[in-house]
Amino acid sequence: MTQRIDADILIPGRGAPVGEATVVLDDGVVTYAGPRGDAPETPGAETTTAAAVMPGMWDCHGHFLGLRNADIAAIAREPIGVRAARAARDAEHALLAGFTSVREAGGLGVDLARVIDEGTIPGPTIYAPGAILSTTGGHGDLHDLPLDWVHDFGRRDGTLRLADGVDECVKAVREQLRRNAKVIKICASGGVLSEVDDPVHQQFTDQELRAMVEVAGMADRVVMAHCHGKPGIMAAIEAGCRSIEHGTFLDEEACDAMVETGTVLVPTRFIIHVLMAVGRDQGVPPSQMRKLEATAEAHASAVSMAHERGVTIALGTDIFMSGPALPVGWGRNGRELELLVDLGLTPLEAIETATANAPLTVGAQAPHVGVLEAGAVADVLTVAGDPLRDITLLGDPENVTGVWKAGVPVKG
Repeated sequence: MTQRIDADILIPGRGAPVGEATVVLDDGVVTYAGPRGDAPETPGAETTTAAAVMPGMWDCHGHFLGLRNADIAAIAREPIGVRAARAARDAEHALLAGFTSVREAGGLGVDLARVIDEGTIPGPTIYAPGAILSTTGGHGDLHDLPLDWVHDFGRRDGTLRLADGVDECVKAVREQLRRNAKVIKICASGGVLSEVDDPVHQQFTDQELRAMVEVAGMADRVVMAHCHGKPGIMAAIEAGCRSIEHGTFLDEEACDAMVETGTVLVPTRFIIHVLMAVGRDQGVPPSQMRKLEATAEAHASAVSMAHERGVTIALGTDIFMSGPALPVGWGRNGRELELLVDLGLTPLEAIETATANAPLTVGAQAPHVGVLEAGAVADVLTVAGDPLRDITLLGDPENVTGVWKAGVPVKG
């Protein structure tokens, strides 16, 4: 069925906005997007009017973990069935907030993607890695549990996988590919929400990194690298990782290397901003709060520098809590946009991070999405106002008045 959207402004994802615009959807694709005066006749089409129309957004770094607070180690204590039920609602909340695609960064996303694709539950298109791959003692380890417990939990739950040495790293990647992982997630540096590791330190060796990128590439998969410190960032870039997650201690040399190689930065400002305010109340242990406080200002400067030096940025939040009422809960994803604007991006550039830039983070497997142009997949949303004038509109799902996923209306 032909569907028509008439809007006061069209934000195409890449390129200049268009006033008094029309978008036409047919058989799951965009057949026209441009000035209303040039739009084709659409007799009998279902017509929607809106203040603004734009591509469906992507969150390129979130975790479907089904947790109710910031104590990450709780994944080993709560039943997986309980967490999965919560995560199913989280996927729906993301979709209704205008996020038609999610590149998950480790969690239950591989299984969620399956039930969403089969039509059992509503949700975005999910590109998931299966387990987070980490060194022993690295950011993906649960440091306060006995090591054999962590290995056992990883085998049963599938959320994390410890790997040491080239052979074990190769095997770990292949295990995720066996689960139909669409990306591979690794911890190339230490982290903040982990107990004893230092965010600055590189974790996987250069040889381990290259081996994981090579094996992923053989299956047309890319590697997303959790990185705070410069040593891990540079090693991940040189190994061929597709994206740097967080990038807290980027400097000019690292930014220039990212521009030269086309490596994408997914900065996840949202998680740092919110946990700085409410982390103690949400169960973040004191040792991790100290690391958060030590990195927050550097992270803001790094994101601004990356933008100034031309690094491609894609939106990611690092959301991992279950439920939009929680401070780091699914459904709040659009708040990342205003935080990027605070760090120097224009509203149009911020929207581009969530639309046209975002598919770059999954490599060659990405469909034709993130833009409104003839032939693109009809992932579309409408907004109650003009987000170029007020970017905070996209941070409240109530302002997202309509959502289409592959041409199928799911909201509005």
